[in-house]
Amino acid sequence: MARQPTIPAKKSTTLAPRAWQRMLSGRRLDLLDPSPLDIEIEDIAHGLARVARWNGQTDGANIFSVAQHSLLVEAVACKLTPRLDRAGRLGVLLHDAPEYVIGDMISPFKVAIGDAYKAVEHRLLAAIHRRFGLPPVMSDELTALTKSADRIAAFLEATKLAGFETREAARFFGTPPAVAHLLVRDYITPWPVQEAEAKFLERYEALKQPDHR
Repeated sequence: MARQPTIPAKKSTTLAPRAWQRMLSGRRLDLLDPSPLDIEIEDIAHGLARVARWNGQTDGANIFSVAQHSLLVEAVACKLTPRLDRAGRLGVLLHDAPEYVIGDMISPFKVAIGDAYKAVEHRLLAAIHRRFGLPPVMSDELTALTKSADRIAAFLEATKLAGFETREAARFFGTPPAVAHLLVRDYITPWPVQEAEAKFLERYEALKQPDHR
């Protein structure tokens, strides 16, 4: 009996899922294995200025962006710890920087999806820190300060922009010190996208200078 010829199996033409994002700078950032070499401050500022806090559920003609929130948190941290050094202030400013890639998920949703989100976020933040000369992981003291400043900023945003009653916001975020309310005038009215981006870049450039306050 004649032997039948072997028909070669067809090669799959299915492409592997794309795990990188192309930035306007031309960089391609791998979300699963991010390289500091693919991170640019201009991309971060551009992205954060276009990501809305509170899923956009805030008063005003403009979104309240993560870029503006980041500036508010850094300003709060400086009020809480006036002698915070330049590197510490830069770390606080960049605390939400991964959101230029992954967006701003509200806390209830982060709880719902669990640790997978956190792992990606932590890898991105570590790469961002290395890119800008910071330790991959912030010290416990700076982490605690950042969390405190973040909660204070959230209280101000919640009560001034997101429709929370003061008592309700205090239950979720704690009651901020009186000094924090001094920042409302300068940081709470939502800025246009271009202004938020420019102010974020301006603050970053200032913090690059030695011993800047």
